[in-house]
Amino acid sequence: QVQLVESGGGLVQAGGSLRLSCAASGSLFRIDAMGWYRQAPGKQRELVAAITSGGSTNYADSVKGRFTISRDNAKNTVYLQMNSLKPEDTAVYYCTAQVIESKWAVLTDYWGQGTQVTVSS
Repeated sequence: QVQLVESGGGLVQAGGSLRLSCAASGSLFRIDAMGWYRQAPGKQRELVAAITSGGSTNYADSVKGRFTISRDNAKNTVYLQMNSLKPEDTAVYYCTAQVIESKWAVLTDYWGQGTQVTVSS
């Protein structure tokens, strides 16, 4: 069993900053990519940013230059630093991780429970 626990969401004014954290725990033989998705009301879930175990990153065009994803492999934690927030960033943000739970296990995607980010204008 693997658990992903997110923290750091909240209410912020436009132009402000928030930092999301997501800690993985449980059967963690290896964690490959980790990332953040978001889902706004009435919209599909979309990728915000992802990071490989080696540190390569990928961002949605809408957040490039404003958001930064990072990870601490020793702590099994991924972060999302969000700066210059806009009202259109309002969404539930979900953490995801690709985990191998044991030496002979297959790669499995796990998701956190989500954390609300609300940006007021």
